[in-house]
Amino acid sequence: MPEPYDDGAIAGTGAGGAMDLAASEATTLERTPGGPQGTGPAEKARSLWSDAWRDLRRNPVFIISSLVILFLVVISLWPSLIASGNPLQCDLAKAQEGSQPGHPFGYNGQGCDVYTRTVYGARTSVTVGVCTTVGVALFGSFVGGLAGFFGGGWDALLSRVTDIFFGIPVVLGGLVFLSVVTSSTVWPVIGFMILLGWPQIARIARGSVITAKQNDYVQAARALGASNSRMLLRHIAPNAVAPVIVVATIALGTYIALEATLSYLGVGLKPPTVSWGIDISAASQYIRNAPHMLLWPAGALAVTVLAFIMLGDAVRDALDPKLR
Repeated sequence: MPEPYDDGAIAGTGAGGAMDLAASEATTLERTPGGPQGTGPAEKARSLWSDAWRDLRRNPVFIISSLVILFLVVISLWPSLIASGNPLQCDLAKAQEGSQPGHPFGYNGQGCDVYTRTVYGARTSVTVGVCTTVGVALFGSFVGGLAGFFGGGWDALLSRVTDIFFGIPVVLGGLVFLSVVTSSTVWPVIGFMILLGWPQIARIARGSVITAKQNDYVQAARALGASNSRMLLRHIAPNAVAPVIVVATIALGTYIALEATLSYLGVGLKPPTVSWGIDISAASQYIRNAPHMLLWPAGALAVTVLAFIMLGDAVRDALDPKLR
C-alpha cells in the first residue's frame, strides 16, 4: 500500500525543488578556489527568484523604469504633493494661453491648468493599468491553468472559448460595448479590457502548466497520493507563474495606452474624469495654435507606457533561464 502523501517527502520540489536538492548535495562538497574538495564554506544554492532579484538590482533599465513607476504611483496616490490646483477649475479668459509663472504647461481650450490635469491624469491611468492587469492575470491564469492541468475535453473546450475571444478586435469591441455605457467611472473600461485581455494570459499559463506538470517532482507528488488541487497550487503554480508575470508586466503599459485610445475615440472615460486620453482628444483640434495642450499629456502617456514596457523587458531577461 502506498504511503500517505507528505509534502516533506518532496520538500523543495515545488517552487525551486531542483535548487533545494542541489543545496543538499552541495553540503557534501565544500568548494574552494582549488577545486570541488577542500575546507572552505559550502556555497549556498540560490533559487530562481533570488537569482532574478540579484540580476534586476544590477540592471540599469530596471532601476530607471522602477524609479519612474514609483514616481507615478506616488503622484497617483497623492497628486497634491506636486500640484496644488484643482484640475476641474477653469477660466475661459485664459483658454489656450501658454506657459506662465505658476502654470508651466499653460492652459487648455477650457482654460484649465494643463500641468494640474497632467498630474491628476496619472491616477486614472495607473488605476486602469494596475486593476486591468491584476484581473487579466488572475482570470487568465485560472482558465489557462485548468486547461493545461486537466487536458482532454477541458483543454479543448477552454481553448475554443479562448479562440473566440481572441477573434474579437479590441478597439472595435470597445466602440460597440462602451458606446452604450453612460458611467463616467473607470470600472466599465477596466471590465471591458479584462473581458478581452485574458486570452493571452490564458495561453501563456496553459503552456507553462503543461511544461511544469511533466517534471519529476510533480510525478512524485502524484505517486505519493497528492490531490489535484495540492499538486496544482503547491508544485505546479509556483513554477509556472514566471512567464505570466513577465507578460502581465509588459501588458500593463499596453492597457494604459488602450484606455487612452478608447478615451480619445470618445467611448472610454468621460468628463468630468481627468484622463490623458480625454485631454489628448480635446487638444487634437488645437495642435497648430496651442501645441502645448497636446504635447504634455501625450508625453506623460508615452513615458508611462515606456516605463512599464522597460520593466517587463527587464523582468523577462531576469527570469529567462536561457539568458543565464
